[in-house]
Amino acid sequence: MNQSDKDIKGTTTVGLACKDGIVLATEKRATMGSLVANKGAEKLFKLDKKTGATIAGTVSHAQSLMDVLKAEISLYRLSNGKDMSIDALAVLCSNILKSGPFYVQTILGGIDKDGAKLYSLDPSGSYIKDECISTGSGSPYAYGVLEDRYNPEISVDEGKIIALKALSSAMERDVYSGNGYRLATITDDGMKIYSEDEISEVIKEF
Repeated sequence: MNQSDKDIKGTTTVGLACKDGIVLATEKRATMGSLVANKGAEKLFKLDKKTGATIAGTVSHAQSLMDVLKAEISLYRLSNGKDMSIDALAVLCSNILKSGPFYVQTILGGIDKDGAKLYSLDPSGSYIKDECISTGSGSPYAYGVLEDRYNPEISVDEGKIIALKALSSAMERDVYSGNGYRLATITDDGMKIYSEDEISEVIKEF
């Protein structure tokens, strides 16, 4: 994730659709060119009770996008008396990106009445529904792990380990990724963002 650079060359994020929910994970490094500008960047966001997102790209654009999505989700609930579906949220996010420029890659994930869903969106506004996604400069290294270990029948508990393992692989080789992990799961019980101690316990299972 870059603080001022328009090129989306920093960051590694991962999203997995599992049989019982969604796993979202990121590392914590923000760069400004070759400078490590921040070692605790927030790239994982809770948008609603059962909806979350990861971001890669320019910090200010990413923060603005997340704020707009949160507001739109709340307004939709007030106007319609029900939660926005993940499909509708992906279309909304796509339309916002098209009105940009927003130099942001986003993974949207959540659970609605139809189950767990995961979308990848790029700065042009294209949106693709998928089951296993990685974004950012470290994604080629992360995909090496994900292609080997992921399948749609894994549980969220299994997905947590795979996602963090994929991030670890990226952090070993990508200079723009590092400084620790962020991890969240989304199930029928809601979205849970893990503490550093809880993440350490998952890492022990590698």
